[in-house]
Amino acid sequence: MVLPTMPKKVMLSNPKIQETITASRISVAEISHNYGERRALNQLSFEVRPAEIFGLLGPNGGGKTTLFRLLSTLLPLQTGSATIADYDLATQAKQIRNLIGVTFQSPSLDGKLTVQENLKHQAHLYGISGAAMWNRIENALQHLGLTDRKHDLADSLSGGLKRRVEIAKGLLHAPQVLLLDEPSTGLDPGARHDLWKYLKQLQQQDGVTILITTHLMEEAEHCDRLGILHLGELVAVGTPDELRASVGGDCLTIHSENLDMLYEKMTEKFGVAPQIVNHSLRLEHPRGHEFLKDLIDAFPELVSSVSLGKPTLEDVFIHETGHQFWQQEQTL
Repeated sequence: MVLPTMPKKVMLSNPKIQETITASRISVAEISHNYGERRALNQLSFEVRPAEIFGLLGPNGGGKTTLFRLLSTLLPLQTGSATIADYDLATQAKQIRNLIGVTFQSPSLDGKLTVQENLKHQAHLYGISGAAMWNRIENALQHLGLTDRKHDLADSLSGGLKRRVEIAKGLLHAPQVLLLDEPSTGLDPGARHDLWKYLKQLQQQDGVTILITTHLMEEAEHCDRLGILHLGELVAVGTPDELRASVGGDCLTIHSENLDMLYEKMTEKFGVAPQIVNHSLRLEHPRGHEFLKDLIDAFPELVSSVSLGKPTLEDVFIHETGHQFWQQEQTL
């Protein structure tokens, strides 16, 4: 497991925000959560620093949804503790709701209202009205590329456009902490790029602390730090570069018609212990290209094909869990 590290301080473009940012953070300590006899989260502990973009990466079934519901105050804590901007999640949920912005994966738009009307009613829920409300609505529409669609009914929008309106709703009250559940769901590559540009702007200019859940490796690369969730446990924490470096070398994936025999021969000849992952052998080696040549020279009749590459975040997941990213099915 990769131990949590102290990330570099995020330098903001607004010096006034830099001075007052200390309250915007998330702290989770030994949280567990059960649904009957099924454990969804097991002793989770991590911290999100002020103005950091922190990602929770994992496939369905890892526990991301449960943790997101807890942090957004939809579920009560069972065991453990958490604070958001120094407010206690168990006893000060009302204060937390006033300072967080939340975008859930499930839709929440009123399809019979226009985009602008959806945002207007969201602003009213937070007591925002008048010129301040219209300024915030126009700003959100502009940054999320929705200005020309503000008079369209929500039901007429594509899935990606609806997603952008959902995110705009969560930003209207200028939250200190932004919680995003699978924010790129339904977005095309261009819209995804624009979204991340805006999130970086919120981080740098406004000092917003952002926590996202995602199953997309590309999206996880944008985060300052990541926590990898597997079956309710945090198996690794670090920057994307730190996590990849933890793998320890090049990654080889070896296919064979006789996997068991190749495994035994590799172990005997080279003293290595590859992982068996999805009907193939997976091995990490500091000089993978040299080992690849030796392997094929030694067992040409057993090796069907080999792929070699630098570690990816999926390789980190396999390294920590022993199986591929998509081998979990149930959402927790």
